[in-house]
Amino acid sequence: MTSRTPAARPVFPSSPFRPTAPPPVQKFSIDDLLTHDRHGLGRVVSVPGDHEVHVDFGTAVRRIALPNPKVTRL
Repeated sequence: MTSRTPAARPVFPSSPFRPTAPPPVQKFSIDDLLTHDRHGLGRVVSVPGDHEVHVDFGTAVRRIALPNPKVTRL
């Protein structure tokens, strides 16, 4: 038995289930302050790429993947 990839389904204009655009990726720079729902207040220490940041939360430096709904810039 072989598996197939699903075909793209048509989206009708009257459908309430229209695809939504992904949220824009926030751009962070070094020394930006941010808050994380789990880790708390932190400061960006490096930005290795467009889709991740390294944040110092005081107890540890964590890599945060972006976009992340738990992260808010202050």
